[in-house]
Amino acid sequence: MLGESRGGRIVVVGASLAGLRAAETLRAEGFAGSLTLIGDEEHPPYDRPPLSKQVLLGKVPADRTGLPQRRRLDAHWKLGVRAAGLDPVGKRVLLADGADVPFDRLLIATGTRARPWPNLDEAAMDGVFTLRTREDAVGLAKCLDARPRRVLVVGAGFTGSEIASACRERGLDVTVAERGPAPLVGALGGTLGELAAKLQRAHGVDLRCGVTVTALEGDDRLTGAQFSDGTRIDADIAVIALGAVRNTEWLAESGLAAGPRGVTCDAGCRAFDMYGIVTDDIFAAGDVARFPHPLFEYQLLSLEHWGNAVAQAEVAAHNMVNPGPRRRPHLTVPAFWSSQFGLNIKSVGVPTFSDQVVIAQGSLKDARLVAVYGYRGRVTAAVSVNQARSLEYYERLIETAAPFPPPPGAADQRESPVPMPSDVPDPKVLSHGPTVALTGHLPDRRLTVLRPAR
Repeated sequence: MLGESRGGRIVVVGASLAGLRAAETLRAEGFAGSLTLIGDEEHPPYDRPPLSKQVLLGKVPADRTGLPQRRRLDAHWKLGVRAAGLDPVGKRVLLADGADVPFDRLLIATGTRARPWPNLDEAAMDGVFTLRTREDAVGLAKCLDARPRRVLVVGAGFTGSEIASACRERGLDVTVAERGPAPLVGALGGTLGELAAKLQRAHGVDLRCGVTVTALEGDDRLTGAQFSDGTRIDADIAVIALGAVRNTEWLAESGLAAGPRGVTCDAGCRAFDMYGIVTDDIFAAGDVARFPHPLFEYQLLSLEHWGNAVAQAEVAAHNMVNPGPRRRPHLTVPAFWSSQFGLNIKSVGVPTFSDQVVIAQGSLKDARLVAVYGYRGRVTAAVSVNQARSLEYYERLIETAAPFPPPPGAADQRESPVPMPSDVPDPKVLSHGPTVALTGHLPDRRLTVLRPAR
């Protein structure tokens, strides 16, 4: 059985971080069969986090963001072609150019794309951008080099806030519009959201919360924007940072449990079909996957994190070439980081899976702190701001379901921190999408069982 799993044909749909790391792991685990990677972009895999940071600041050229290959893959690369469908019975991936690729085992790692501006005519104007691909970053950086009068950022999640930070570092005037009560509130809750709002304003950002952009103005080129409160601004550039869309449309007729919230899979990365039956030859990993985690009441998580893409891809690849008793679950504690407005923000766990938060170290006033989150009396997350050295300690508390609030005196923690509501808003009231989505236990579609008449 073990020898059989090391041969055959494996196809990876998605040639970015998760797809590349899965392919490397397959070879490292001894897979000797045919390996094919399919990607809709023409570039080999590259790193996306630098696009909203170093590339926008001109510190790193976009073509220098390629991901290193850690081992020889001996793979067939099909780049610049989109997967258009899946035939799970015939075991074929259907491509947009009319070709198909047969497989014995399949890994779905198609990730996400930037959510576009909903008005297509306005979105098509010169000066309106999203930021997801290398081309997006090159085009936006070029326009920022031209010193626009004002940049409008729509959405104050991590991507939008990092873009605003880069613009201010360039000395550009920036307006940030966010429907929710504060920046980053969808990921970190109200307490740290208020801190983010104060810091953005202190750095000269024209931050407008509780409003939406109702129209982008201009003919062929952007000239300004109107807001829901009746005000307007002149702007030469608008960056749409409304979150991500999971690339699952190509699976609509596949019979898999795939939809807007991702491809539902088990803890071993095996995809479910629409009836809740686990498949044994189709796996999912990375931003497109939706999986249960025992530390968070087995809620199905969708994560847009670099570290999760790597860890889950490695688990998926291991399980693709190993029989049942040798398979392992994906249990990594979620983690992410962001640099903006002079802050280094790092997180472990799921801050949105909380009802209370304490400032365990440091203070909001000094913008140097560790916030620890709890849910129903146990620790579920920790976020550091310019103080990351204690996060490993709090990660262990998360892994062991330690009591919340954590005891004083540990890891330089202040005495008896006072819990307060974490104020995590409903994602529906935000402009930005959370990078961690708790999506419940239900499939994306409701089914009706029809019984034949007797």
